[in-house]
Amino acid sequence: MSDYDSVSADVETEEEIPEDHPRYQDLLTRHRIEAGVEKGITHLQGMHAEGRGSAFDYLLGEETIPSADEAERAAAAQLLLADRPVLSINGNVAALVPGEMAALADAVDADLEVNLFNRTPDRIEAIAEHLREHGADDVKGLEADARIPNLDHERSKVDADGIYAADVVLVPLEDGDRAEALDEMGKTEIVIDLNPLSRSPQVADVPIVDNIIRAVPTITEHARDLADADEATLRAIVEDFDRERALEAAEKRIRSGEL
Repeated sequence: MSDYDSVSADVETEEEIPEDHPRYQDLLTRHRIEAGVEKGITHLQGMHAEGRGSAFDYLLGEETIPSADEAERAAAAQLLLADRPVLSINGNVAALVPGEMAALADAVDADLEVNLFNRTPDRIEAIAEHLREHGADDVKGLEADARIPNLDHERSKVDADGIYAADVVLVPLEDGDRAEALDEMGKTEIVIDLNPLSRSPQVADVPIVDNIIRAVPTITEHARDLADADEATLRAIVEDFDRERALEAAEKRIRSGEL
């Protein structure tokens, strides 16, 4: 048995996972989800969702493909152009990329808002505190004083001065019904989803088919590179992005099996 074969996802700290392990990102993701469940910020159902995403990522070669990088650059430009950008946070997002989401919010001057399907006051507060521990200055989602039309579950609850009032919303790792409802509200949606055929990326203005642990830092990097760009440059980036071509490229990569 090799040293790699003996590495378990059940580790105490991320530092125990060797960075040169061929499945490093997958092991890191599994560890963070497990830790999130133990901390009370991630629902057990999140483990199933992450497993599904991991399978798609494996077929993508566990790397950011060129079409995803183009989408991430377009997402950065779209967020920089926004008047009221909001980054939506669910349990898996909080477990996987809390500091990275805080950094992105800072780079594009966006709000962070907790929005959950399995919503309880304790879980909302735990996620908000977890985000603060990772650099977030302010976290929305605790007020829940507005509702997304045409949704009858807990994720319809949003802040009136947050997602409800936003013009651009980043909604990573979300179910399609909520993405569709936000689309019907006229929001510009940026979606991160490893399945190009799911409803969320299908309705998104900017669908990003990539692992969130790669996608969010890349969007942030692009945003910092574009921080001094004028409005015309940012609009050109958004207009040049072809969402259909990006989805087709991701599906082709997944179906090709060329790992």
